[in-house]
Order: sequence, then C-alpha cells, then structure tokens
Amino acid sequence: EECRKEQVSVLLGPGANQKRSPLCGRNFEFFSEDPVLSGEMAASLIRGVQSQGIGTSLKHFAANNQEKRRMTIDAIVDERALRETYLRAFEIAVKKGKPWTVMCAYNRLNGTYCSEHFDLLTKILREEWGFDGLVVSDWGAVSDRVLGVKAGEDLEMPGGCPVNDRRIIETVKKGELAIQDLDVVVTRITELILKAQASLQKWNQVLVITQKDQNNENISNRDDSSMTQHLLEEHHKLAIRVAEESAVLLKNEDNILPGNIEQKAIVIGPLAKIPRYQGAGSSKINPYQVDTPLEMLISAGLDPIYVDGYDYNGAIREDLVKEACEAVKDKDVVYLFAGLPDGLESEGFDRSSFSLPDNQNILIEAVTAVNPNVVVVLAVGAPVELPWKEKVKGILLTYLAGEGCGTAIANLLLGKAVPSGKLAETWPLKLEDVPSYHYFPGGNATVEYRESIYVGYKYYEAAGKEVSYPFGHGLSYTQFAYSNLSVEKESFDYGEPVTITFDVENRGKIAGKEIAFIFLGHKNETVFMPVKELKAFEAVRLEAGEKKTISIILESDAFGYYNTIIKDWYAESGEYTIFVGSSSADCRLAITITLHSKEQPQPDLRQVAPTYYQLGKGNFQVPDREFEALYGKSLPPTNRIVTRPFSHNNTIMEVNHTFVGKIIQKVAEHIVNKSTTGGTEDKAMMIAMIREMPFHSMVSSGGGMMTEIMLEGILDLLNGHYIRGIGKLLRKNKHK
Repeated sequence: EECRKEQVSVLLGPGANQKRSPLCGRNFEFFSEDPVLSGEMAASLIRGVQSQGIGTSLKHFAANNQEKRRMTIDAIVDERALRETYLRAFEIAVKKGKPWTVMCAYNRLNGTYCSEHFDLLTKILREEWGFDGLVVSDWGAVSDRVLGVKAGEDLEMPGGCPVNDRRIIETVKKGELAIQDLDVVVTRITELILKAQASLQKWNQVLVITQKDQNNENISNRDDSSMTQHLLEEHHKLAIRVAEESAVLLKNEDNILPGNIEQKAIVIGPLAKIPRYQGAGSSKINPYQVDTPLEMLISAGLDPIYVDGYDYNGAIREDLVKEACEAVKDKDVVYLFAGLPDGLESEGFDRSSFSLPDNQNILIEAVTAVNPNVVVVLAVGAPVELPWKEKVKGILLTYLAGEGCGTAIANLLLGKAVPSGKLAETWPLKLEDVPSYHYFPGGNATVEYRESIYVGYKYYEAAGKEVSYPFGHGLSYTQFAYSNLSVEKESFDYGEPVTITFDVENRGKIAGKEIAFIFLGHKNETVFMPVKELKAFEAVRLEAGEKKTISIILESDAFGYYNTIIKDWYAESGEYTIFVGSSSADCRLAITITLHSKEQPQPDLRQVAPTYYQLGKGNFQVPDREFEALYGKSLPPTNRIVTRPFSHNNTIMEVNHTFVGKIIQKVAEHIVNKSTTGGTEDKAMMIAMIREMPFHSMVSSGGGMMTEIMLEGILDLLNGHYIRGIGKLLRKNKHK
C-alpha cells in the first residue's frame, strides 16, 4: 500500500540467502539457516506483496552469504550443497511465489560472476524452474555487461551507464553479440514497464472508486495528508502485531514472565530509550513513528525506575554498573535491555565478534549477582554468545522488531500478548562451534563452503554438539501437547504424495499460537545425510483447552537429496522417519514409513571424503583433498597476490599499500563523510563498501562521480604511468 502511494512498482526483496555464519553483517535481512523455511517464507511474502499489484525482487541470487569482499569473492560450493542448501530457497520462492524480478548477486559462484552466470540465470532459473520475469543486477554488480546479456541478466542497476550502453552497441555492430540476444533482454524490460504501469493505473482507479460515498458524491478532495495519516496508523498497528508474533521467548524460569504493573520494577539500558529496531544499509527506512519500550511500559501502567547501566557506545563505566546494582536490590523484576548497537552489524561489512559489547556482559553479570530476577530483552540481528544465560531468569529475543517494537515488548512483558515466535536459526554456544568457523569469510580470492550441506541444525545434530538454543526453539505462556500422529499409508512409491495428520492441543489457561515442525530422517549408508531435515511447518492458534487436527501433504521430492550423478533429486528405497514437534530438539511424535523407488547410482565418497560421514564434536575441519573430492575438481587458490598491472577489477583495498592507493582511499573516505547524511553506521557501511568495490563498479554506480576516462587515469597512475594518468584526469570529456 505504501509502494502504491509512492508510485513504486517493485519492492527490492525478499532476501532468501542462507544464514551460513552468524557473523554475516546482513543476516537481519534473511530468513533462516534452513532453505525450506526460507523458501516458504519468501514465497508467502512475494504472493502477499504481488497480490497488491506491486512486484518483488527475490535476492541475492546466489551464494551471497557474507559482506566481506562480497563484490569480488568467489564462493566455492560443491554441487550438492549448492542445490540443496543455497539454491533450494530460491527454487521454492520462484516456483510458488512467481516474483516479477530476481536480483543477481555481486559475488562469483564457482569462478563466474553471478551477473554473467549462464547456468545460474538461464539454465537453472529459467529453463529448470520456469521463471519468466526479469533478472536485475544488484547495484553495481555488473562486471562485463555484454557477458551479462548473453547469460540472461536483463537490467543493469543503477541504470543509465553510458559506458556499458556503448559497449553493447559496439559488440552488436561487430557481430560479437547477437541482436536476438539483445532483443530478448529489451523485451523483458519493456514487459516489466508495461506490467508496472498497468498495475499502478489499475490501483489508482480503485483508489478513486473507494473515495466516493454511497450517494456517488465525489469526496476525492479529502485532504491527502489525512488519508496518508490514516494509512500509516493502520500500518503501525500491523507493525506492532508483527513484532509481538515474531518475538521469541528463549527462557522463562520460575514463570518470571509475564510480569504485572503491581511489581516493583526497574528498567535498565539505553536500548529501552533508543531501541535498535532496524538494521543498517539499503534496507534502512524512515519510520512513521517508533514506540520506545520504556515509554510504552509506563503507558501500560508500570511505574519503574530507570538507570542506564551501560554506555551505549561501548565504554566500560564502573559508575553506571555500581548505580544499577544499588538500584536493583529491592526490585521484584529487572527488565534489562541489551543488544548490538548501531554500527556493529550492517550491510557492507561482517561482524568481527560473536559477543555483545563487553560493557553489557559485565553489567548483566554484576546485576544478576545482586538480584536474580532479571529478564534480558535482547535486540540483535543474529545470534550472539550468551555467557550469562544460566544466571538470568528470562530472555525475550526481539531481533530487530521494527517501528512497533516498544508497544510489542510492553505487551509481551506484561502479558497483554503471548509469545509465539520460534528460532529460524540455531544459537550456538560459541563461535568456534559454527561449522563454517574455519572457512568464513575466506581469503581475498575465494571462500570455500567446506561444510557442504552441514549448515545450522543439520550440522549440530549430526555432530552431537550442544547448542545454546536449537532451531525452532520458542516458549509460550501456555503449554501445547502433540498426539495422534498418523500417515495415510505406511508404504508408498516414489512420486506419490504422503499425507500425515496429528493433533495439537492447548493445555494451558490462555489462548496461544504454536508452530509445529515436520522433519524427515533417513539413514543412507552410501551418501552422507543429516539426522533429519525440515520439510514443512504449520502455525495454529488455539484457545485454552482447544485441540485441532493438522493435515500436511509431503510431496515425494521432499524425501530426496540432490544426486550429482543423475543430476536430479533422488530418494533411495528404504525406511524414512517422520518427526513432528515444537523444535528440532523437541520432536514429540515419530512414525516410520517405507519408500519404494527406482534404483539409481549414488555418489559414494566414504573412502575419499570420510570426514562428512563421521562428524566429530571438535571444531569442524575438512582436509583439502576431501573437499576437492567432494567439489569434483581442483580448488582455485584461496588468496591471490595483488601486484601490477592493476585493472578495473581491483579494489581500493587491494591497492592501498601503494602511495597512489593511499591517496585514493583518503579521497574516497572524505567524499563518503561529506556526502553521507546518516549516522556513524551509515558512514561505516559506505566506507566498507567503497574499499571493497571494484573500480569498474565505481563508474557504473557512481552517479557520474567517476567517468571511464578518470578510471583509466587512476589505473595509469597506479601502474606507474604518471604523466599519461595525470593527462587523462585533467581531460574534461567524460568518454573517449
């Protein structure tokens, strides 16, 4: 509705990339560590947005799972992991959601830029999955525009790059690019324009009709600002509901929550006054209003005292800790607001630490030593280490909860709303436990996905590794029971759907919402497999004492893995176990069924890659020769030596060891500091992006600040051709 109001035709989302490491700076934009969950959520968002006549842009296709060197890094992924883990969410979203556009990623994938990847953009996306929309580049993601056209990349963004326009014309004239290939791209762009125009025109007509009363008296002269105000107020109510339903109650010892307004309460932490409600980067928006938790708790009738307890910017202040410890001594409940402040996680760079700021951890340890009745309200965009989790009685995880966070938090803490969110990602005990720990963010040339399919709970369960909180974990103020799992038939042929049913009952005294997970497990002696994998999930709202029967249809392809020999999904004959429960670690029901399938050759790597079959409880590491056997070819160098001659594919970071490079970096940082109007987190993001942006992207996405001839001059200077370089920089014409 807001897009229509602003005449915006395509919303740049959803992001369906995998949460491979908790340190990825952009995890707050993505759904899950599980591709099925990500794909289903993305498909639902796409259908919802596009039902309103606004297009979506499913992104970032594909394997864009880190911010470090995202514009140049080469993601080395074995074929099975690519299909099952890193493409699966996109496949589900494309087939079920049918987005108007798909945005290709910055990075290389197995040696080829995603914007030039014919197999990715044409063979898989269009021919296999049936995508018939437009492929758009991420901003500045085009390395070679002509190769992009040939690969199926339709629209370069930001638009209006005369350099690449001219290259396309020249290659067509030379016969190096077929006019038919260009016609296909132009047709897709034109189709999107016509679709968008028709959609906006339709909705504008609907708006005019709704502005007439029953007597057909035109009231379209109603003050537009009051209509906008009403729209935003309704959306703010929705934002509150979203925040309430997505918050996750991680811990609730002694039923410390919900609290009540009669309690002697204290609120601690600047994040209660200045909430962290959104991430930094291109997703950042200007909210209609932001509810602050402290104000909303007071508005709800609570009469707390407030102390800072810690410095928002991270300084360790003993005086603030001492003040907080004195203030909590006689309190019934302590609401302590903690989290990652702005600037610690953002688009453009990855987190450097798995921890909360030290001053927050110090405060929590000190306060719990004085008063154990502590509830931590946690605002982060991704998992963090929780060294104090056994010492507090409650943890309410809000993630980055949007403009309605304050009201939602107050309602949840005081029992006006019931928590129902579940973790879409595992929270590990420590960073070293993460399977990608040794392989993130990689070298200056490649990042190797040596963990293969073992991402998130699939790894922790197979390795028998303890975690802080498992995938799917989330408590409620009521209790749910599962029973009566049954299957339509216990033996079936591959290709037949399987229908399962089970009951969920609310055995508590208040209404609540439960999310049930359906996992599938199968022991394959030849192929390494997870203990179980998510195949479906269902949310059900139940009144106190109410019981409902849930029916789920599992299609046969849910039973398979991607067989790299036959280049297709395959499930071998044998017994499969269906698990149903409240989380990956809390599966209360199970039933075994038998599958009959055509026998096919299967990849057997037991001798050449035994690590994948016998995961130990130590830190995950795979020898070079084993990953090479899984990958199927020689591994490219992880690091490259950057020396002269420098080219348009190099970055400022790669040349800042030179005198000219140092000057370029200083100038770039000065421009960012002068031109960026946002806060410190925005400037940090922009500086990180500029340092790692290839020079060619500065021309195409720089808005005219750098021309092609200027780039040639800079490269001449970097390569020691000083007179020629200065001459080009002094030329006034923008192009040759």
